[in-house]
Amino acid sequence: MSLVLGPVLRHVDDTTALIWVQTTNAAEVEVLGCRARTFEVHGCHYAIVVVTGLTPDSTTPYEVNVDGSQVWPLPDSSFPPSVIRTRGPLRAERHRVVFGSCRFPRSDDPSLDAKLGVDALDSYAVRLAQQPEDEWPDALLLLGDQVYADELTPHARQNLAGRRRSAEHPEDEVVSYDEYESLYRHAWGDPEIRWILSTVPTAMIFDDHDIRDDWNTSAAWREAINAEPWWRERIRAGLVSYWVYQHLGNLSPAALEADPDFQKVVAGGGDCWPQLVELADRADSEVDGRKGLRFSFRWDLGRSRLIMIDSRNGRVFPDGDRKMLSDKEFDWLDEQMHDALDGVDHLLLGSSLPWLLPPVLGNAEAVNEIAARHTGRRGRLAEKLRQALDLEHWAAFGDSFTRLSALIRDVASHPSAPSTVSVLSGDVHHSYAARVDFATPAKSDVYQLVCSPVHNHVPPFIKPAFIAGWSPLLGRLTDRWARRRGSPDRPMSWTKTTGPLFGNTIARLEIAGADARAVFEQPRDDEQLTVVADVALTGHRGSDVSPATASTSS
Repeated sequence: MSLVLGPVLRHVDDTTALIWVQTTNAAEVEVLGCRARTFEVHGCHYAIVVVTGLTPDSTTPYEVNVDGSQVWPLPDSSFPPSVIRTRGPLRAERHRVVFGSCRFPRSDDPSLDAKLGVDALDSYAVRLAQQPEDEWPDALLLLGDQVYADELTPHARQNLAGRRRSAEHPEDEVVSYDEYESLYRHAWGDPEIRWILSTVPTAMIFDDHDIRDDWNTSAAWREAINAEPWWRERIRAGLVSYWVYQHLGNLSPAALEADPDFQKVVAGGGDCWPQLVELADRADSEVDGRKGLRFSFRWDLGRSRLIMIDSRNGRVFPDGDRKMLSDKEFDWLDEQMHDALDGVDHLLLGSSLPWLLPPVLGNAEAVNEIAARHTGRRGRLAEKLRQALDLEHWAAFGDSFTRLSALIRDVASHPSAPSTVSVLSGDVHHSYAARVDFATPAKSDVYQLVCSPVHNHVPPFIKPAFIAGWSPLLGRLTDRWARRRGSPDRPMSWTKTTGPLFGNTIARLEIAGADARAVFEQPRDDEQLTVVADVALTGHRGSDVSPATASTSS
């Protein structure tokens, strides 16, 4: 079989589409008459086919041919044909965006699979295959932890046993590029996942588990991990595999053509691993984006705009300071957000980490950041707590939190503000919607929408912690505590309108003109999805909540 993985449908616009594939050997890949040669990375072969000449607002079935032989669809597939649904004026105002994060693969271990529960994305794909094409989503956003490099299935651990070149490598984590390749093949190899990725344009951003738990939590974390003898190989393999499997497909054809790293790869011939090692070192070390490597990106979805923020590798720690994004990245984000004031109805900001946590937890992270700045025992204890309790979200980067909040306020208050501004996030293993109220009322309805996990176990202690995190009384008390410890006043407040929802969840935005709603669904034991929350986002500052939502937000 010459097709190892894919096809994955990535960036799509009115007349073009990107198709990503992994093949067994070097080959020419053809889709709808458009062709691309594979490039080689560490003995593996990949191609990105830029499909051109499509018609706006069209639906076009496609096949994949490798060296002239059809390899997709698979001959025994029970799914509908894979299609490319282009954007255009007819689809500009009505569209669906599906999102979620934290998807652990099927493990083939009965006890672990029972613990993980039903995969929400698997269930969504099965239902989608039975629906008319005009009900399919226009984009799928995977908001982090597409693979778990530090939490391996029993099968993956067995595969590593006896294959390691060095006894220094951790037994239960991947280190090499070959091991990462195996992770992606496992995570994306289910028939349901292969089909939905072949048919719904998919945008992706990584979070810590794609590399390692707590990745880039702090300067102290980076100093400690860099002392590990296996880390340099690990971070290179993780960043190169992310660039190949996730990042490239986020780019438009024009951006790919202008990307010097990609152009060197496709023009070079031979194994480009040495070149990509240099890219990974650059991505891991640069602090201000001056070398042009950016993992944040933008997609235009009709009259909506998605701006995906790299809130993990984008972190910098200059001279003991802490920033979620460098100044140059913030300037880019500012430009993209203000550019959305011209003809955009809905602005979607993707961040693997929530901008707004349950208030009690947000206050705790703000206080911890202040304490960690101290020298001596107090600072060391705060750093240990930061890493042990994952206190590393936007609230734990105080200056960056304030700057992002100001950006959102400015856009939402502009005379040409979009109807909604929504921050879509994952990571925290529970789902919720929170409405934002600024001190000066904004023109936009502003929300934090979190969907996590798509498929993962939720430890029992998480539930009471997150329920308590939304307590109004505890919120007021911890807010006073944070202010006394030196945390600045915030320019807004936020109120939970649904959640916390626990369990495997998939969410979607339903957009129709200036109106939008968020729908959260969870799979039952029979693998059928059921709506657990349905929140109108526009027109009434979130007060119109369906009975399903009301029952979960008390």
